[in-house]
Amino acid sequence: MTATDETVSDRSTDERSAGRHIADAHDLIEVRGARENNLKNVSLDIPKRRLTVFTGVSGSGKSSLVFGTIAAESQRLINETYSAFLQTFMASPSRPEVDSLRNISAAIIVDQERMGANSRSTVGTATDANAMLRIIFSRLGQPYVGPSFHFSFNVPAGMCMRCEGMGEVNDIDLDELFDRDKSLAEGAITIPGYTADGWMVRIYSEGGFLDPDKKIRDYTEQELDDFLYKEGVKVKVQGINMSYEGLVNKVQKSLLSKDRDAMQPHIRAFVDRAVTFTACPECGGSRLNQEALASKIKGINIADAAAMQISDLAVWLEDLSDPEIGPLVESLKETIDSFVEIGLGYLSLDRTSGTLSGGEGQRVKMIRHLGSSLTDITYVFDEPTVGLHPHDIQRMNELLVRLRDKGNTVLVVEHKPEVITIADHVVDLGPGAGRAGGEICFEGDVAGLRASDTLTGRHLDHRATLRDAVREASGHLQIRDARQHNLTGVDVDLPLGVLTVVTGVAGSGKSSLIHGNVPKFDNVVVVDQAPIRGSRRSNPATYTGLLDTIRTAFAKANGVKPALFSANSAGACPNCKGIGLVYTDLAMMAGVASVCEECGGKRYTAEVLEYTLRGKNISEVLDMPVDAALEFFEEKPARAVLQRLSDVGIGYLGLGQSLNTLSGGERQRLKLAINMAKKGSIYVLDEPTTGLHLADVDRLLALLDRLVDDGNTVIVIEHHQAVMAHADWIVDLGPGAGHDGGRIVFEGTPRALVEAAATDAATLTGTHLREYVGA
Repeated sequence: MTATDETVSDRSTDERSAGRHIADAHDLIEVRGARENNLKNVSLDIPKRRLTVFTGVSGSGKSSLVFGTIAAESQRLINETYSAFLQTFMASPSRPEVDSLRNISAAIIVDQERMGANSRSTVGTATDANAMLRIIFSRLGQPYVGPSFHFSFNVPAGMCMRCEGMGEVNDIDLDELFDRDKSLAEGAITIPGYTADGWMVRIYSEGGFLDPDKKIRDYTEQELDDFLYKEGVKVKVQGINMSYEGLVNKVQKSLLSKDRDAMQPHIRAFVDRAVTFTACPECGGSRLNQEALASKIKGINIADAAAMQISDLAVWLEDLSDPEIGPLVESLKETIDSFVEIGLGYLSLDRTSGTLSGGEGQRVKMIRHLGSSLTDITYVFDEPTVGLHPHDIQRMNELLVRLRDKGNTVLVVEHKPEVITIADHVVDLGPGAGRAGGEICFEGDVAGLRASDTLTGRHLDHRATLRDAVREASGHLQIRDARQHNLTGVDVDLPLGVLTVVTGVAGSGKSSLIHGNVPKFDNVVVVDQAPIRGSRRSNPATYTGLLDTIRTAFAKANGVKPALFSANSAGACPNCKGIGLVYTDLAMMAGVASVCEECGGKRYTAEVLEYTLRGKNISEVLDMPVDAALEFFEEKPARAVLQRLSDVGIGYLGLGQSLNTLSGGERQRLKLAINMAKKGSIYVLDEPTTGLHLADVDRLLALLDRLVDDGNTVIVIEHHQAVMAHADWIVDLGPGAGHDGGRIVFEGTPRALVEAAATDAATLTGTHLREYVGA
């Protein structure tokens, strides 16, 4: 080879290496200088088309990095590609606090938000399953009734006209809508939210059809008809064009079109009081017209198929082998099999979406994406194991891997070691929570994490042990012949004065047994993950009553009235009214929130901020995390509340942090902290490990022990093996989900459950617990 040849060869090698380097660079999501929330100028590279798990204690910055930075910027950039006309109807998220983000792809967030509350949305319509089933019936159903939309309850061609495709009819008690002995001006309308001076009522009192000072019992027949049933017409109220329609019509559209289970508690209470629902007599609740119901395949109509438990529907589909629709049937089988694989085989396609839990909703969304033809997408998951039994976590892992293997980037925020161990790449944030977090503690593979000295690495293989001696029951709660949902006449004695853990796969009947029966007894405190009622002004300080103590302390130190230190009262910034943000209502567009220019987000007037307590003003105190406030306050009432908040593992939350920013697990622990002062109570906790880091689980177990040792009874619905191993008593439901569950398959100590797992009496829970404790 000549010198020239060698030079050319070297140059070719260098060019190939440079090409590989460029390709490698494009295979990484590059994050530089991320400062969203508590992130401290974080920079890292995340491999694309790999499965990356983000770990760290609650509040360490995982969500700020994954959701608040990467996913937020992806969605912002996608929004900017829409036409200017479309952008006027969309609220594009603001650019996250980050210096640069390179090589990000379109992000799809698969979170735990409850699915839409539209009662026309079902498990089948939320996935492609319903659409495929309708096509199959349009091709194979006999007699033939038409194309696929003739089998849809959401269009006139297929819906039952009596109930308009809702499956039920209602009868409204008019006396629950208004007080006949009052006028509109006196507040005659008794529907929640209809205040006498609010816009909802002003449409009636100023719309020109009714006398606002006339008592409803004195209305003429025409006035009563206009008030209750008038079709929508345009009216002007204080110069603004508005739509006027009868009160009954408005209630039907605004309230009764939503799923009752997804309503706010006070709205649901009103609806349950005012409205009687019955299955539609025309369609029997199937939502479809008689033509669609008459068309059958092997004796089954489409409503029968949609009402089947999905695991049974999978068996029924196996018998469909018509070559005309072979590929379509195979696609539907894949979707239905995914439901079973992910532990949702107990659902039915006609189940309304609004009745699903956050974890169920997240898994249904996941199934929708598994069937997608899109590739090179970034999928972002928020604790996908929530609500999953260890048996189902294995199947969830398989689906996450399938999404990755389709050529997608999968980013998962998770605490469970079973998910962490399947990661191609791990990013561990910390070292602590809140201001003590926001840093990268580790990047690399699982073996590297295990060998690292990070909190997550040290706890990855940590296992709780079985108790040497369990506590003895002081009595029993007797539940007899429980038949809620899938329960099959269950009899069980729940021990008092001990820690009882209720286990079983998702859909086995745990919640039906406990929530459906235990609250009927005296002194029961239910601590769940349901949203906390309150406005955007609500925060941990107001919710716990801590703010009263803080206001009193400030007032005493400065010789002024306590009301000055309330953001809802005299001391509030007049521009933002004490919220710290100014909300701009953009009508059909999503509202926009911006920091108040008057107070800079501090919520109080400049005069109030001059007053201090031990060198801090009220805004600075409310900006403190719980743990910092515990060191700051000397007042015993304040310290008692703060100590309980710290004990339940939310010491990183800010005292003034809005409640609507809290996760389900954080909300539950906040409720628990409030109720911990009660003695001699029966506590019911629903998956309290949700959102807890491995290191925090031990802390939770110590807290549960303290509750029991103080004379309380603690009943926990839980899947985490550490909580099972720590229990005094276990009640295991199953053996499966849906109609395969609803029975007690084991009652006894954890040690007895583990021992039974080595025999023919093994249950799914026992098998996984035995493996966990290394028996």
